[in-house]
Amino acid sequence: MGIGVSPGIAIGKALVLKEIPSNLPKQSYHNNEEENQRLDKCLSTVRHQLENIRVEAEAKLGDMAQILDAQILVTQDEELLTFVRGKLKEGLTAEAAVYDGVEFYANLLANMDNDYMRERAADIRDVGQRMIRHLLGLEQSNLTHLTESCIIVAHDLTPSDTATMDQERVLGFVTDIGGRTSHTAIMARTLEIPAIVGTVDGTSIIKTGDMMVFDGESGELILNPSEETLKVYSAKQKQDRENKARLQTLKEQPSMTLDGRKVIVAANIGTPKDCEGALKHGAEGVGLFRTEFLYLNRDTLPSEEEQFQAYKAALEAMAPNSVIIRTLDVGGDKEIPYLGLAKESNPFLGYRAIRVCLRQTEIFKTQLRALLRASVYGKLGIMYPMISGLAEVRQANAILAVAKAELAAEGIAVSPDVEVGIMIEIPSAAVISDILAKEVDFFSIGTNDLIQYTTAVDRLNENIASLYSPYHPGVLRLVQKVIENGHKSGIWVGMCGEAAGDTALIPLLLGMGLDEFSMSAISVLKARELIGQLNYAETQAWVPEILAMGTAEEIKEALLLKST
Repeated sequence: MGIGVSPGIAIGKALVLKEIPSNLPKQSYHNNEEENQRLDKCLSTVRHQLENIRVEAEAKLGDMAQILDAQILVTQDEELLTFVRGKLKEGLTAEAAVYDGVEFYANLLANMDNDYMRERAADIRDVGQRMIRHLLGLEQSNLTHLTESCIIVAHDLTPSDTATMDQERVLGFVTDIGGRTSHTAIMARTLEIPAIVGTVDGTSIIKTGDMMVFDGESGELILNPSEETLKVYSAKQKQDRENKARLQTLKEQPSMTLDGRKVIVAANIGTPKDCEGALKHGAEGVGLFRTEFLYLNRDTLPSEEEQFQAYKAALEAMAPNSVIIRTLDVGGDKEIPYLGLAKESNPFLGYRAIRVCLRQTEIFKTQLRALLRASVYGKLGIMYPMISGLAEVRQANAILAVAKAELAAEGIAVSPDVEVGIMIEIPSAAVISDILAKEVDFFSIGTNDLIQYTTAVDRLNENIASLYSPYHPGVLRLVQKVIENGHKSGIWVGMCGEAAGDTALIPLLLGMGLDEFSMSAISVLKARELIGQLNYAETQAWVPEILAMGTAEEIKEALLLKST
């Protein structure tokens, strides 16, 4: 078993990618100058390889290829290279020095209490493996021209591996480590390839050539299955393909209940390139465009022009449907080193998101100017994250007004129809949502953080993962309160957290009156199909009964029963 991160059934033979062994020769057989020259030549070659891979990846993955920028930067990291050159002075071979340096810094990052930084450890190890292979004269792992279809099994499937692989022959991914935010998971979902991660010892147990089957949704994996099991999974795979084909017939249909209640089913995206997937799966707009990709994996802030081009591309792609663009949500599990944010003992409750923007106003205003300039190319919604009270909304809107005035003075057109909304992800905002609703055009409920803050459960802490539940009655009561208060003030209410795509929860959220459901693009058509099978009046009648229940388990069980 592992963690299912990209749905689909995979059936095929395993191709196991092995890592470089750790028992590299420690003492140098050459002088220090020669080892430094070997290192310099290696750095130049690997950097060139990665730059070529970056170009190739952009053709396949679009903006997702920016993941590789972090790896190119590793080859220029002064702190890491100083450490490695110090090891050369101690008499280590270049390959052993690189291994020691990479492991030292990768372990530092891997042990941080920060999901984003833990994922950067994979970047360092990937580059280190590539450098060591070059120094040892070994062939680089190459998935570009596979001779037969296979399931890739690796300790951690690296971005460079994924970017260059032969997509036609890769049936699925299985890795020892990783979570839903790992590179493997993100790229698997982008490429729509079944994947499970976190198997712990998959590469130790599975051998190249072994037959295997797995379910990328449940995480169930069976090695060397019986003929009977193969028949069962083949039938599941066939059913899965038939379901996808059936769902495609709903692509151009509205999201409407049997009794005529129409809602919007939109997609969450991370880059303008993701609009292709959203449109492919029939999304009726973008309910959350995370803008962090513009700021990550670089050394300087993105310019106004760079941001403008990205926002313009997304608005044009999705027109005439709406694109809700969230302003910079940095901090918590997303670090941007060049901003110089201090290390905090509890970053999720610290200096992050709108709090950073309201203090570093020039950064915020640059983003708002870019958004407003782009607004004439589609239907734009601007959304502020991490709002806890009224003062923050008013401060943000004041900066927005300044940006509008500046653009007007410069003769730059701005759409008069830009909607301004806030994410409701902090309990205090939910409690005073009646007050906040008078200041904005819409709410979007961010359940990922709302659950975390309401239940005091760190969503990245595996020890208490079972306590993190969207079915908690306290969370659901807050959701209901936000929807009711939004509607009383005449504004629409959406949801952009993971719960919006939960098929067991969708009927309840519909009954509460949620107007917009925004989710991963691959979940859009399944949600639309479900909504089309529901009667709005019936789901409304469920709400008091469900919210009277005392535990998450009772609520989940009741919802599952109602859906059968």
